[in-house]
Order: sequence, then C-alpha cells, then structure tokens
Amino acid sequence: MNVVAFSTPSQPDWRWRIVNYGGETVEESSKGFATIALAVAEGNERLRTHADRDLPVPARPPSWQRRR
Repeated sequence: MNVVAFSTPSQPDWRWRIVNYGGETVEESSKGFATIALAVAEGNERLRTHADRDLPVPARPPSWQRRR
C-alpha cells in the first residue's frame, strides 16, 4: 500500500490517502495539514495499522505436494 497526499481548490489544505496496489482508496484523512510533509508523515503513521491488509493470500500447494 502507498500513502499519497493531495489538495483540491475547494480544500487547499493537504490531506493523506492510503491506496492499495490496485489504486483503490483504503482510507483518507478528514483533517487537513499545512504542508505536504505533515500530511504524508501522518498518513505513514496510519499506514502501519494497515500493514497486513495488502498481503497476498498464500498459495495452496498442489494436492500431490501436501502431506497426508
């Protein structure tokens, strides 16, 4: 997952957004920040709580490789 920062003309403060590798938004800040650095730093802190969400599902070995 990645943290991106953005601002819009209607809300010029910087906000962070956590996106998965598929480009889908996982979480977004509701609070604005004065600088892009502050927004990204806060987003990275929040990302740590999502660290395990974007892991691939472990592949299951073929039946002939499983122990019985």
